[in-house]
Amino acid sequence: MRVGVPKEIKNHEYRIGMTPSSVSLLVANGHDVMVEHDGGTEIGFDDEAYLKAGAKVGHVDEVFQHAEMIVKVKEPLANERKKIREDQIIFTYLHLAPDLEQTEDLMKSGATCIAYETVTSSDGSLPLLVPMSEIAGRMSIQEGALCLEKSKKGLGVLLSGVPGVEPGKVTILGGGIVGYNAAVIAVGMGAEVTVIDLSPKVLKKLETIFGSRIKTIYSNQDNIEKYVLSSDLVVGGVLVPGASAPKLVSREMVSKMKKGSVIVDVAIDQGGCFETSRPTTHDEPTFIVDGVVHYCVANMPGAVARTSTLALNSVTLPYVLKLANLGYEKALQEDENFRNGLNVYQGKVTCKEVATSLGLTFHSPMDLLKG
Repeated sequence: MRVGVPKEIKNHEYRIGMTPSSVSLLVANGHDVMVEHDGGTEIGFDDEAYLKAGAKVGHVDEVFQHAEMIVKVKEPLANERKKIREDQIIFTYLHLAPDLEQTEDLMKSGATCIAYETVTSSDGSLPLLVPMSEIAGRMSIQEGALCLEKSKKGLGVLLSGVPGVEPGKVTILGGGIVGYNAAVIAVGMGAEVTVIDLSPKVLKKLETIFGSRIKTIYSNQDNIEKYVLSSDLVVGGVLVPGASAPKLVSREMVSKMKKGSVIVDVAIDQGGCFETSRPTTHDEPTFIVDGVVHYCVANMPGAVARTSTLALNSVTLPYVLKLANLGYEKALQEDENFRNGLNVYQGKVTCKEVATSLGLTFHSPMDLLKG
C-alpha cells in the first residue's frame, strides 16, 4: 500500500503521524511511504531520518496524490480536506461530534475515514486515545498552575502552598484516564484534590490508589457546584466516546466562581464540558469569562510534541500495519473493535454517537462494508 504522512498544519502542532522507526517497519512489510518535507524536523525527525528508514520525501501535494492511506495526528483542516480523494483511507483523530463542517466535507469526499478516538478494545476502552489522554491530563495541572499566576490573570495561587499557607484547591471532573493523570500531578504538587465521577467503581479505584491524598465525590449537580465554586483550578476531563462532551458546568455557575480561578477544559476536542468553553490555540491559549481564566487548547499534547508522537506511534502502528497489510475492508470486517473507528464511509456517517450529536443519519458500518 502507498502511505502518505503529511506535516500537521494546525496552530503549533508539531506531532507527526509516523516516526522513522514506524516507517521502517511499514517499508519492511513491502509498503511505499512518502513523508512531507520537514514533517518531523521540529521534533528531531529530519528528512534524512525518514530517507534512511526507506521513505520518500515530497511536497504536501505529492503526499496526498501518492497515498492510498493518509496517516495523520489531528483532523484534516479545510485546505487539507480539499486534497482528499474517494479512494483514500484517512486514519487520524477526527473528533467529528462538534464539527459539522468537517463531517460534511469528509462525507462529500467519499473517503474511508477512521478515527483514532473511537477504536475500542474488547473491554470497551479506547486504546488509541489513552496516551494523549494521559499527556493531556498531566498537562492540565501544569498549564492550570501557570494560569493561576497573577501575570496570567490568575488569582495568584501556588498550588502547593507553603508552610503556614494552605495549598490550592483542585477539582477534577471525571475520574477516567484524563482525571487519573491530572490527579497524579496535582497530588504530586501538593494541592488539595477532589475528583468527581458518576461511577462508584471508578471512585473506589481512585481511593484505592490515592487513599486519603484525594477526595472522591459522586457526581451530581449539587456536588459539582459545591466543589467548582470553592476551587482555584477546575479540570474538565469527561468523555463520552465519539459524542459531544456533556456540559457539566453552566455559564451561571462559572459566573459564581472565584475571580482569577482557572478552568482547563481537556474535553474541548469534543465540544467541552463547560458552557463557556470555546477552542483556543497555543498562540492564544486562554480567555476570560466573568473573571475566570479559561484554558481550552484543542491540541494540548502538541506542546510536548516529541513525547506525544512517540507515545501515539506506540499504539497506532499495529493498526496502520493491519490496514496496510490487509486493506481496510478485511481489516475492519474481521475486527469489530477496529470497525468502531470507522466514522465516515461512502459519504455516510458510520459512528452512531457522531450521527446523534450532529443530527445526521446513522448507517451501520458492517452493512456498508458487506455491501
